[in-house]
Amino acid sequence: MREYHYLVDRDGRVFHDGSEIVDPLLLRFFLRAMQRTEDGRWLVVCQHENNWFHPHDTPFVVQRLGLTLDAGRLTAVALRFAGDHHAPLAPETLEAEGGQVFCRLGPSGFRARFGRIALQQLAPHLADGPGGPALVLGDARYPLRGAISGTPAAASTAR
Repeated sequence: MREYHYLVDRDGRVFHDGSEIVDPLLLRFFLRAMQRTEDGRWLVVCQHENNWFHPHDTPFVVQRLGLTLDAGRLTAVALRFAGDHHAPLAPETLEAEGGQVFCRLGPSGFRARFGRIALQQLAPHLADGPGGPALVLGDARYPLRGAISGTPAAASTAR
């Protein structure tokens, strides 16, 4: 079985032998087919080839957000990845760690990190409160778990 190795940088860009992969269809395929091996490595198997991914921390880096607003109020958030792959944000999975913001993706539960631009887009919709920073989405507040020790993951009603 042939093997290929890819580097995923902090911004979610994918490189092979020093060249950036920019084909959106290939990037989307990689993100959709990504698996975590028992030893914690990232793998995509395609046509009898092992494609190994070596990320800074996670191969899933949110590059931008698709924000839906109604009268200036945030009502939905779409996560946009390399290759314009997108997924809805599960706001109850937001967490902060080491100055970074993460969330979990759909059924896989893989961890995604918000990149610089995505963080800039998210920032205006974060509010401080007694439980620490939280995303205000619709009528709910979703605390960033880990931002303040003991912050619950469940949403509470916005005040």
